[in-house]
Amino acid sequence: MYQALIDTEATAVIGAERWERSADRTAQRNGSRPRTLSTTAGDLELRIPKLRTGSFFPSLLERRRRVDQALFAVIMEAYLHGVSTRKVDDLVKALGADSGISKSEVSRICADLDTEVASFRDRSLAETTYPYVFLDATYCKARVNRRVVSQAVVIATGVTIDGRREVLGFDVGDSEDGAFWTAFLRGLKARGLAGVQLVISDAHTGLKAAIASVLIGAGWQRSSVNISSGGKFPLVHLHHWERTLAA
Repeated sequence: MYQALIDTEATAVIGAERWERSADRTAQRNGSRPRTLSTTAGDLELRIPKLRTGSFFPSLLERRRRVDQALFAVIMEAYLHGVSTRKVDDLVKALGADSGISKSEVSRICADLDTEVASFRDRSLAETTYPYVFLDATYCKARVNRRVVSQAVVIATGVTIDGRREVLGFDVGDSEDGAFWTAFLRGLKARGLAGVQLVISDAHTGLKAAIASVLIGAGWQRSSVNISSGGKFPLVHLHHWERTLAA
């Protein structure tokens, strides 16, 4: 099926079938080049038609990419869970791709994650109002300059008036001091965060100072509810905070 689609597209680009005389012909076939496409159903050995003039590459495939999207997702998921390159290669072979995958190709595939993460982190927040914002931090081990050190991971979760929650942003730094929190909150405001009525966090001194200086006019309450378990945030707590603010 893959090969048939590639040949059909080549015919449309050239304007004629093989050996067909046609006034619409724009180029001549000049052999083909092999290309292996790894899929979860196994390796596919394809032939990409070459032209005497100009170039052709099927839209069905992506340049410099020899694995399909389903296998792509498996490789990225394994990478995120810390699976070694060798084990990723074993996994790919177990899924039917006999040619396996090289270390450099795993790195190139996973580099696409950086683009997706950057797009998520830089998206606009101006289209939705988040009257309630939760701020929290945790420490994780990370490799920095060839050393494994402890790094602070901060996260902001917004809650809409109907209880729907959404991760607004996150960042990584050496420690969760006041300067780091201030820069993080200013980044959220620069992306359009507005209308915050209440901020819920722990009583970290630097964080409280950052909230007071950046989210001016918002109330603050010490965190007493864990929303990390998933689902909507309980509306009863939001209504309680609304009454508290009104009072």
